[in-house]
This record gives sequence, C-alpha cells and structure tokens, in this order.
Amino acid sequence: MLEKPMPSAQLSRRSVREMLRSADAADRAICPLGPQADSVKTARDVTRSTLDEWGLSELGDDAALVVSELVTNAVRYALYPDEGPDERPITLTLVRLSPDILLAVADPSDEVPTPKEPDFISEHGRGLYIVETYSQAWGWDPLDDGGKAVWALFRTSD
Repeated sequence: MLEKPMPSAQLSRRSVREMLRSADAADRAICPLGPQADSVKTARDVTRSTLDEWGLSELGDDAALVVSELVTNAVRYALYPDEGPDERPITLTLVRLSPDILLAVADPSDEVPTPKEPDFISEHGRGLYIVETYSQAWGWDPLDDGGKAVWALFRTSD
C-alpha cells in the first residue's frame, strides 16, 4: 500500500487522456473483457503478468486488488444496466509512463462511480474505498461514445 495518496483533483481529465494517448505500444497493455465473473481473474492475471514484464512486480498485489475492484464494478453494471444489455466490451488498459502506472477499466455504463462510507460487515460498498486506499489517485472520465473509464494511478519506486 502506498503511504500518501495524491488527491485526484491534482490529475485533470485532460492529463489522464494524454497519458493514455501518448504511451508507446511497448508501454501499454489492452485486454478486452466480457461481462462475466471470470473476467475479474483474467484482469488480475493480465495486470500481474504485465507488471512482471515491465519489471514492476512489487506493484502486482496492490494493482491486482484495485483492478479486481474496478472490473467487479464494471461487470456488475454491464450485467445489470438500467437501460438493458449493452454489447460494448469492458476493457482493461495498463499504461507505463515512468514514474507512474495508470490502470483504466472502461465499461458501457454511464453511471458515475460514487464512493460510499465503507461498511466492513457488508459484502458490498468497499470497492472504491479500496481503490482510493491502494492507489496514488483515482477518478473517472466519460467516454466519447458513452460509458466511462475508471482509472487508478500508481507511483513506481523509480
């Protein structure tokens, strides 16, 4: 776990989009995911293996936990949307821009991610609290064609 989270207000939506656009192919991993529960395991595995390839295995556990929460939320909203099923996939993107790693999960839901006061007895409602606790910053951006991308930023030890 990182000691000092950076307030997400310090990262503008423009800077996150620029980070995603400016990354070279070698510094980016993209994984389409289906709206099913086993996508969470796939996302964790892709996150860990990508970070290992980049020589950043020390971030693997925290990043995999955060990705699990983000993909779980995306799957939940993709399976039970307010306006009927959507065919657009969930997409996990990892971007390496030293000294940062950006993880983003895009999904077809327009529902704004809203942190709740964590209820440590309930099985639900702790996801964004976990994301905020384990990442330097997090936020979300609306997508041009509808849906959103929820992202989390990690600082490497470089």
